[in-house]
Amino acid sequence: MIKKGRDTPFQVTSKTRVFMVDDHPLMRKGLGELINQQGDMIICGEADDAPEALKAIGQVHPDLVIVDISLKSQNGIELIKNIKALNPSIQILVLSMHDESIYALRVLKAGAKAYVMKQEVVDKVMEAIRRIRAGKVFVSERVAAQMLSQVVDGNDPSRESPVDSLSDRELEIVTLIGNGTPTREIAKRLGISIKTVESHRAHIKDKLSLTNATQLVQWCVRWVEEAKGAMS
Repeated sequence: MIKKGRDTPFQVTSKTRVFMVDDHPLMRKGLGELINQQGDMIICGEADDAPEALKAIGQVHPDLVIVDISLKSQNGIELIKNIKALNPSIQILVLSMHDESIYALRVLKAGAKAYVMKQEVVDKVMEAIRRIRAGKVFVSERVAAQMLSQVVDGNDPSRESPVDSLSDRELEIVTLIGNGTPTREIAKRLGISIKTVESHRAHIKDKLSLTNATQLVQWCVRWVEEAKGAMS
């Protein structure tokens, strides 16, 4: 579903034109109303999945796109890469329920300039929009501290990790497995079939050199715990 706002690419406006991509209608409605109440920003369109979003973004030319990581049909990180390929000048803010300790660095590498968790107050979203419109990056204090610690300790934040070989969708599934989400629920949450989830699980096992489902679950649980612990 694509919904264009009142503002069009042919109207001149000094407001930041924001496009939202989220598969929860209430989320889009609530956040959209709050953004439209701001004096310096306005919603110019919205979509509930990646293909429709990319098409609409090419039509309405927003200044900034708010993207969720979990989208049906395509992972949000892949959408970020596609948006940047379509128009590198578009700025991207990730608003997600996923723990930032796992995704923040990956979305920044993909081209996003901000990461805000949905549990945060709405003021954080507005602050993040204004921050990245000013040419800055917006992440939480703990993510910023972790990145600074890596620099001070001489560790490269992009150093090779076991999950670097995983696709964005595979990483999403690893995270869900690590959080104890059953296969059927993973399929429902991502809008894909159980068979597709099982196929992803098989690829993940191959890439991580794991031999069975038990090892996969144990590895995912341990990795999620370690990722969260590194940010604590």
